[in-house]
Amino acid sequence: MATIKFTFEDPKIEPKTVEAAEGESILDVTEDHHIHLNHNCGGVCACSTCHVYVESGEDALEEISDKEEDFIDRAINPRLESRLACQCEIIDGDAIIEIKVPDQSKIIGHEH
Repeated sequence: MATIKFTFEDPKIEPKTVEAAEGESILDVTEDHHIHLNHNCGGVCACSTCHVYVESGEDALEEISDKEEDFIDRAINPRLESRLACQCEIIDGDAIIEIKVPDQSKIIGHEH
C-alpha cells in the first residue's frame, strides 16, 4: 500500500496520513477517507476544483496529460507541483506521496 500524507492550507484542518492501493486516484483516496476536496465534474478532468499540490512522490503518480495541464491553468494559484486529484492515479504501491490540499473555502463548488 502507498502512504499518502495530506496537509492543508486551512490551518484549522489537521494533517492526515492514510494508505491507498495502486490504481486509486488521489480523489478516490480523499473520498474513501473523508477528506474534503471539491470535485464539481465528478472526477472526469472537466474542471479544476480538485486541484492539489503534489509536494513529493510525483514519480509514483500517472504522468500529467495535456488535458489536465489545460485545466490546471484555470485553477486558483497553480504552481509547478499542481495536479488534479482525479487524474493522479497511484502507479507505485510502495510510494510515499505528500499532497497539500488548497483552502477549499476559496473554491466555488459543490460540497462533497
